[in-house]
Amino acid sequence: SSVIVLSAGCGSRWRRGPGMSYFLKQTKNKKGTYLQVYESTYDPGRGYGTHRSVRAVGYVHELEQSGIPDPVARLRAEVAAMNEEARASRAREGARLIGDSTPERHMGHFPVKALYRRLNIPADIGYLQMASGFRFSLDGLLESLVCARVVAPCSKSRTFHDVLPLLGEEPSFSLDQLYDGVSYLGHEYRKVVEAANARVGELFGRDTSRSYFDCTNFYFEIDREDGLRRKGPSKERRADPIVGMGLLLDARCVPMGLEIYPGNESERPRIREVIGAPEERHHMTGRTVRVADKGLNCADNVADAVLAGDGYLFSKSVRRLPARELAWALSGGGWEDHLGSDGMVHHRTKSATGDFEHGVTREGGGKGVVMLRERRVVTFSPRLRSKQLREINRQVEKARRLRLAEARRSEYGDSAKYVTFVAVDAEGEVRDDERVVATLNREAIGRARSLAGYNMLVTSEADMSEAEVYDTYHRLWRIEETFRVMKSELGARPVYLRRHDSIVGHFLVCYIAVLLVRLLQVHVLGDEFGSGQLFGFIRGFRAVRVSERRYVNISRSSPVIDRLKEVTGLPLDHYHLTKGEYDKILGYRFPTLGVSAREKS
Repeated sequence: SSVIVLSAGCGSRWRRGPGMSYFLKQTKNKKGTYLQVYESTYDPGRGYGTHRSVRAVGYVHELEQSGIPDPVARLRAEVAAMNEEARASRAREGARLIGDSTPERHMGHFPVKALYRRLNIPADIGYLQMASGFRFSLDGLLESLVCARVVAPCSKSRTFHDVLPLLGEEPSFSLDQLYDGVSYLGHEYRKVVEAANARVGELFGRDTSRSYFDCTNFYFEIDREDGLRRKGPSKERRADPIVGMGLLLDARCVPMGLEIYPGNESERPRIREVIGAPEERHHMTGRTVRVADKGLNCADNVADAVLAGDGYLFSKSVRRLPARELAWALSGGGWEDHLGSDGMVHHRTKSATGDFEHGVTREGGGKGVVMLRERRVVTFSPRLRSKQLREINRQVEKARRLRLAEARRSEYGDSAKYVTFVAVDAEGEVRDDERVVATLNREAIGRARSLAGYNMLVTSEADMSEAEVYDTYHRLWRIEETFRVMKSELGARPVYLRRHDSIVGHFLVCYIAVLLVRLLQVHVLGDEFGSGQLFGFIRGFRAVRVSERRYVNISRSSPVIDRLKEVTGLPLDHYHLTKGEYDKILGYRFPTLGVSAREKS
């Protein structure tokens, strides 16, 4: 689908805030182009921007058939008039108000800001700026964007106009300079990531005995592809162009590597590129065990780990196992039960160690075979089995309904793997088109059900116990959570930028934000609180200015506030705050030795 934002404005029959606008949304589907009028707004109370449909218009071809010529142009004019009326309404309302500025101020970003400065990132960005020719502070821009991103993620324009004024400091750059700075940072994003990694290593140290890697992608609601935004396999199963992101975490699940790549390229080589970067730049020393899921498990990645002197731990689909190995995996002997806190079986494991064959690509481009000693651990989870069986049954039922409705092959989607298709004409002769005779593939359905709940973990660490293999692999949930934080909490999507460097700069801001939040979570607060609790504090810790020298703390009490007060010594739970106390909170700097002491506590 594509979205056309026609103009900015605010006001109408609902009470409007700054940055309100109406826009025309054009959604393309199989039936045609569907038109809706949407309103977009930033909600300071909720801390992020929202969209909602205010008028469903209809399909373009149906409107044209009803006698409306060029309905898109007509609706554009109507939306422009709505925005004009909204601006006039706000002007009338503003005349009745003493002022438009709110006395409320956000303070929850203070530990993120303090960590940014404690890592001495400003010095690195200052050196980077020397070649840019910018007459504004590139470091101040990055710091402001990171703080705004954790408080209220939204577009760069709304960040500048609506969010930055609520953070306690006026921006020292214009909106045009903001866009230029984001583009420049995107062009040099690998240097910024390298500099941040070096600072994290100096201050906290890096545990690289394990390194966790995974990829995701971000869709863009655009019609045409470009050099970066390309169509490929979307995690959300959308047909829109996407941009790929590879992320590397250390053993404490703190980010230490980032790669942005076109959406049509394979994610499998990215683990070699992202892990190779910190190794090459000396921020990752010693042997590491590379941990990734089955999507990155290929012989070339295994060989690269071995040649680099590293280990590996990948998952492997049991569906692709040779018959002999599959029979062993499903056999009834050798299983060890692992109980959950309720005393019931949480999962079962069994393992075998031996030399296994891998087909690899040689330097000249040919194929070869290597034998590697591995430990293979089969896991079975009753909970995973129930979940997978529900999904299989859902897909089979969908295929059955579509078969009865004589649907086209293209309509089956994922359920097609449980169906056998034969294209025939009215006389029963086979032909090559989309109209098919479909029959349920009982063999495929039975095989899928028999394998539900099973998984295999493959590792070079032959001496690692079954329990350690299982626990190490399942820490990958932290990287999945990191992607969720980026996409949901930090609003990495949708992206309102178009230029290649600007898009990458946007993702860089999100990366630095999630890095600082993870450092706060793991190293400062001892991993006592989840990401949801931390973002609840960051977005809920606010004060109201009641006079020139006094503020009122309107934040709800929480364990995070209690712990941060203990760590920093700041009056975070006081109701009345003097101007000096307010400034002390926003200007807090972690002491030189304080971080290490807190980590030990």
